[in-house]
Amino acid sequence: MFRRISQFCKQLFDDSQTSKNQEIETLDSGLSLEIVPRDSHSISRRQISENALKVLYRLHKSGYKAYLVGGGVRDLLLGLEPKDFDVVTDATPEDIKKLFRNCRLVGRRFRLAHIVFGRDIIEVATFRGHHSHGNDKTSKANASGRLLRDNVYGSIDEDAERRDFTVNALYYDISDFSIRSYGGGLQDLKSGTLRLIGDPETRYREDPVRMLRAVRFATKLNMQIDASAAAPIRKLAHLLSDIPSARMYEEALKLFFAGKGEANFEMMQEYGLFQPLFPLLHSCIKENPKDPAARMIQMVMANTDARVNQDKPVTPAFFYAALLWYPLRTRAEEIALESGLPLYDACFAAMGDILEDQCRSISIPRRFTAPARDIWQMQLRFERSQNPRAFKLMESPKFRAAYDLLQLRGEAEGGAVAKNAHWWKNFVQADEATRTVIAKSGPKAGGRKRNRNPRRRKRSDSSNGSAAE
Repeated sequence: MFRRISQFCKQLFDDSQTSKNQEIETLDSGLSLEIVPRDSHSISRRQISENALKVLYRLHKSGYKAYLVGGGVRDLLLGLEPKDFDVVTDATPEDIKKLFRNCRLVGRRFRLAHIVFGRDIIEVATFRGHHSHGNDKTSKANASGRLLRDNVYGSIDEDAERRDFTVNALYYDISDFSIRSYGGGLQDLKSGTLRLIGDPETRYREDPVRMLRAVRFATKLNMQIDASAAAPIRKLAHLLSDIPSARMYEEALKLFFAGKGEANFEMMQEYGLFQPLFPLLHSCIKENPKDPAARMIQMVMANTDARVNQDKPVTPAFFYAALLWYPLRTRAEEIALESGLPLYDACFAAMGDILEDQCRSISIPRRFTAPARDIWQMQLRFERSQNPRAFKLMESPKFRAAYDLLQLRGEAEGGAVAKNAHWWKNFVQADEATRTVIAKSGPKAGGRKRNRNPRRRKRSDSSNGSAAE
């Protein structure tokens, strides 16, 4: 894929360089604008979704300016298939709603229009202006500079200045099919450079999630983060702790469930961005990089990437259950030490604590936390069910996910856990008859049951002995 991206970048750059009609100018802000006519770029309307074209054409025919913008344009130029198509216009959200009966307005921080075509949603935004031109009702920032409200509207040039990276400041004009590239976005696509528009520290403070987007785009597009854009990241990484946890959940999906999870994790570690998302897990691995928790992260990321790239299903329930298993064990040991509870019971008590703490940074929906609890509980049952009860355990809906986690734990820890994992692997892979033999020969099968009253057993043994004499 990376070779294909490079070929498209080279073709794109060569075509734009040879165009006689190409226009380049410098805006008052100092940002450059390059206009590439239709005959000098590779984007065709056949590559754009039918629904996105409907939105673009209706806006244009109604007297509004309409552009395809951002990642959709970028990916088309790179020869990739965009996941979605976003539109930007000078029409206000209220104007858009009047044009489209299938429109709903969403968002408070950024007011957006969603045009709904069944399962396909075309997101339409109004040109953003500079937030300094707004008032308390349209623009607001906190003490650290993060924008809490940003509904100041402006021109397309101002909108481009508000974009995060130059490779996302690309606009496809439906009126004449030209491309408007701001800040040297086309050249940055060719060179594979991820460059921020504006002062990097200011832009990160406005929206700290841009630091995660820098990592994600760098791995997805095989680009290098520009030195000036990379410099402030480690210093500002702590600002991610102030981002609403619901938004961080969506960002985590993009980071770890798109086939680049392992690469994203490694780059996040490099820039100190992993800790704000997973503080419990970070505390487990910071002192000992060879800790089983660290090995578990690598294996989970690699396995998730492999499944995504093979078009196999992945679920956040297993992902979070696996990543948080060792923080759970650590917390259970603390509870057991403080309360005197057996470790088995302490694990159940720790589950709520771990999920509550993690949800402060990433708001994991209940539809995933409940299965994660089931997967954890089965880890405890695996240790006690190496006998005929194994058949019943296999009937559990979460058995396969729990079994997969046990195998990963065996690789990460070795020792008794690896033996337990090996027993279950033999049991699962055997046929029905062999399973019965394995279950009967399990370490806990056929043993004597413990007498619940040791004193009664002692008296019974004594009396039997006297009778024998």
